[in-house]
Amino acid sequence: MEELKQRIVQEGTIKEGNVLKVDAFLNHQCDVGLFDRMGAEWARLFAGKRIDKILTIEASGIGIACVAAQHFNNVPVVFAKKYQSINLDGEQYATSIHSFTKQKDFHVIVGKRFLNKGEHVLIIDDFLANGCALNGLIELCEAAGVVVEGIGIAIEKGFQGGGDSLRERGYDLQSLAIVESMDPATGSVVFR
Repeated sequence: MEELKQRIVQEGTIKEGNVLKVDAFLNHQCDVGLFDRMGAEWARLFAGKRIDKILTIEASGIGIACVAAQHFNNVPVVFAKKYQSINLDGEQYATSIHSFTKQKDFHVIVGKRFLNKGEHVLIIDDFLANGCALNGLIELCEAAGVVVEGIGIAIEKGFQGGGDSLRERGYDLQSLAIVESMDPATGSVVFR
């Protein structure tokens, strides 16, 4: 998606340790118009697939997934929670996910009543690096007996291999911008 690539080049910041900071428009301050156009693009890319729900993970994926849901007949958005709270009741699916950005493990949960056997799910998230978060969401889907119809990612760091691994396993992964390389010294970004 050319618009997203331009925003990364113009407003993104590259930090040491392969960190791409896009908080001006994607995951701190949210450009809802951009989210809407991203949702329209995913709807085009996944046209013809049955999508009963969109699944994401707390927190940055929620806004993107909610706006994208409008392009999929306003299907419900379910997000895996990173923290247990007194509001969570009933049985839950759970797994552990390592966060590349936060460099820590999270125990994530989804209430069993929100993922039902036989449903068809589209996973949407803001970033894909090593694939840990997506693998965790896929584990939750497998435990629930739901079908992963596809995975929509805003920005994939192609050089970290998570996307390639998921594609090799047969998942329909559609990333709107795939970063092939980036240099914190020059600020340059090369896309696939």
